[in-house]
Amino acid sequence: MKFEFEPLEIPELVLVTPTRYGDERGFFQESYRASVFAEAGIDANFVQDNIARSSKGVLRGLHYQIPPGAQGKLVGTMSGRIFDVAVDLRVGSATYGRWVGASLDAEVGQLLWIPPGFAHGYLVLSDVADVYYKCTEEYRPELDRGVLWSDPAIGVEWPVSDPVVSAKDREQPTLADCDNPFRV
Repeated sequence: MKFEFEPLEIPELVLVTPTRYGDERGFFQESYRASVFAEAGIDANFVQDNIARSSKGVLRGLHYQIPPGAQGKLVGTMSGRIFDVAVDLRVGSATYGRWVGASLDAEVGQLLWIPPGFAHGYLVLSDVADVYYKCTEEYRPELDRGVLWSDPAIGVEWPVSDPVVSAKDREQPTLADCDNPFRV
């Protein structure tokens, strides 16, 4: 199987486009192959897979885990469409505090690689979306952290002005006040 790897404005964030083979029965694609990803510079050891279903307008994030459980994530959609966002938390990075967004659509099958040191969130654009992500570390609630989705210092341009956000995500700290051990 063939994959295209496109570094985004923050080059550590990579949009992955798998080759999709389709006919009248549907399609087949690989979403991950360790050897091909490693050749592209994504040498990840995935240990946990997650699936989340959300309705249109739901915003989840911006989430991350601190070391020793900092997670890299490979994010895609099984159904629906999302606006996926990653924010660089690495103090000292040339792109610290900057965000990148990508539309991920199950009809296209693209994935977004988000390495450790980035906060992650997404907004559901379709009626329903089933989002899956492979993680390089297991979820550990004591290491779970977040950044306010609407922090003006980050300035994410979400495509919906009034998303549905959990109480937890509405109360996250700003980038300036979050628990952030990431350094370059």
